[in-house]
Amino acid sequence: MTTETLTTTPASFDAFTFGDPVPVLDQRDLMQYVETAWNGRWYEPPISVDGLDRAFRSAVHHASAIIVKRNILSATFVPHRLLSRADFKRLAFEYIVFGNGYLERVDAIGGRPMRLRPSPAKHTRRAKEDRYLFLHSWHQEHEFAPGSIFHLIEPDLSQEVYGVPEYLAGLQSAFLNESATLFRRRYYLNGSHAGFILYINDAIHSEQDVDAIRTALKNAKGPGNFRNLFLYSPNGKKDGVQLIPISEVAAKDEFTGIKAATRDDMLAAHRVPPQLLGVMPNNAGGFGDITKAAAVFAANELKPLQSVFQQVNQWIGEEVIRFDPYSLEASGA
Repeated sequence: MTTETLTTTPASFDAFTFGDPVPVLDQRDLMQYVETAWNGRWYEPPISVDGLDRAFRSAVHHASAIIVKRNILSATFVPHRLLSRADFKRLAFEYIVFGNGYLERVDAIGGRPMRLRPSPAKHTRRAKEDRYLFLHSWHQEHEFAPGSIFHLIEPDLSQEVYGVPEYLAGLQSAFLNESATLFRRRYYLNGSHAGFILYINDAIHSEQDVDAIRTALKNAKGPGNFRNLFLYSPNGKKDGVQLIPISEVAAKDEFTGIKAATRDDMLAAHRVPPQLLGVMPNNAGGFGDITKAAAVFAANELKPLQSVFQQVNQWIGEEVIRFDPYSLEASGA
């Protein structure tokens, strides 16, 4: 038998720092906010349209605020022979999400407009000399007839080829809200919130008693869990049996605070009253009269948004887009 001398190496001290918060303008993988680039066939959007599409589903209050505007605009829209309610709803939806909306004028044989058809903003691109393309794929595109596309743009300070959604400043809060939700879901799914260590330093009468405790703990999970456990230890000490939790049910991640703060940021970016989204107030006084909030929302947000879509009327030469003012009044706005 040989005896080996075990030598231990002192543990080294490792220090690291987390990265600084990444501003929205530097998040290249999602929002490539750069000058509009010409790729040889069309201008690239300054912000990834695929990223905006995925960001729409990132947080419930972000998506709900957009849907509220879309639904009210669609409900107050008066259908026209050239533009149906369904087509207008799609135009409004894409304009709010992407900051760009496209309408194609489909002419009859005599040259009179027969229909205004929305072109999906995610796949429509602008080329030089006011030409527009629809991308079937990267190597295949359809060029629209000259002058047949109306481009509705949310103005941007940096360029004038494409529009940029006005809620862009609130996306970081939407991403933080999503991250907090995903963290909490993973936290519960991995089961770490239920873990603990049962530490016993009292003398147990026999190994059979230890096995009985082990069996009782194993049977306490699954169906019929949250059972009580009785342990009898005669002449036991004060700290003879200890239950040491591995982690707490309420993790120290400030989940509720993060959700509330990011919700307020998103609602501020969209300027939508929380009452219209079904948000429950935290205080006893509530959010106030929902009718008054809806009236202010209609005057300050919906009516200016309606006037944006009425730019189509000047382009087509007749009043195609018109809204029913009585619909807003009937809804309390």
